[in-house]
Amino acid sequence: LLLGPFLITMAIDSVQSYGRKKTAIAVAYCKRGRGLIKINGSPIELVEPEILRYKVYEPILLLGRDKFADVDIRVRVKGGGYTSQIYAIRQAIAKSLVAYFQKYVDEQSKQDIKEILLNFDRTLLVADSRRCEPKKFGGPSARARYQKSYR
Repeated sequence: LLLGPFLITMAIDSVQSYGRKKTAIAVAYCKRGRGLIKINGSPIELVEPEILRYKVYEPILLLGRDKFADVDIRVRVKGGGYTSQIYAIRQAIAKSLVAYFQKYVDEQSKQDIKEILLNFDRTLLVADSRRCEPKKFGGPSARARYQKSYR
């Protein structure tokens, strides 16, 4: 909207949330739209590896396409490996929808969404705190020790 020398922008209903798994971090930007879900600029249907594609679809399949019909979600993901990125993406998508519903829709529908997601899989909303254990001396890995020999 342009009025004289002033540029007036309409406030866009949007929320940002993140998902984490090991060292992978996904940031989801959720705004009012027409049901687009993109991951690093490409559609959600093209997520690689193909075997884990349904993991990314889980929040959508659980809640139904109608909940996602009036929001656009753009996800940026970096760090970690393939699997960690997939788990970070699904968490970011789920958390961003919950945040969007809390901020712009109503508390009751947010609670319903949250309950459905938590009953299915807690890691959709709560980050997995497990990390890689550091290696110690006297062995090839964190727990295994070198073989002992007396002769």
